[in-house]
Amino acid sequence: MPTEYSLDPTPAERRRLKVRGAIIEAAERVFALEGEAGLSIRRLAEEIDYSPSAIYKYFGSKDELIDELKEAFFERLLTRVGRVSGVDAPFAERGRACVSTYIETAIERPYHYAAAFSHIQAEETAPPRPKDWDAFTQSNKGRAFGVLVAMVQEGQALGIFDPDLDPFMAATSVWSASHGVAQLLTHIPQFPALTPTETPLSASEFIAFHADLVFRGLQRPADARQTDFNPGGQKQ
Repeated sequence: MPTEYSLDPTPAERRRLKVRGAIIEAAERVFALEGEAGLSIRRLAEEIDYSPSAIYKYFGSKDELIDELKEAFFERLLTRVGRVSGVDAPFAERGRACVSTYIETAIERPYHYAAAFSHIQAEETAPPRPKDWDAFTQSNKGRAFGVLVAMVQEGQALGIFDPDLDPFMAATSVWSASHGVAQLLTHIPQFPALTPTETPLSASEFIAFHADLVFRGLQRPADARQTDFNPGGQKQ
């Protein structure tokens, strides 16, 4: 006779998840206030009134905690990108929305975004982590990158994007450019308004402009010259 197992977490498991979540939230708060230098297991213990040894039961090292912060950001990003990429809308609209959503998610919680790209190591002598493509694709960061690759491939299949582009290189380039915009908006929020014109762009307008420019840059050379765009973000 088969044994039935309950999928509901036990009280002990619920407590473990609650404590783990509290540690991650505390890490975000400390990072926001004190940056990378202030984030330590001992500092977190002070923040949530736990002993360092208690925190080590959930995270074996500072690196492990940072990895969890990174995954949490990209989990949020995946959720939001999934919403915009899964809607019943023209490909051009969905493609631009994916690029915009990445930047918007980053600047909403800039310190968490910074933590997501932190390379803190618990010890200066810690060896570099191996580059493992399979492990990367299984992470939230890798899955988010996969959405971008799939967007490029879909555009190529539809005959919209340049078929000669390497989808992985194109996705990496888009990610790099969008990361730069996110960093600029985080550190110099007013930079879109620093223009010689009388009608400077807002941050949202600049994000829309960037998303459109990225989209047009991926198009087949002949098609890229046929799309007009005004800086306010409205297609003409």
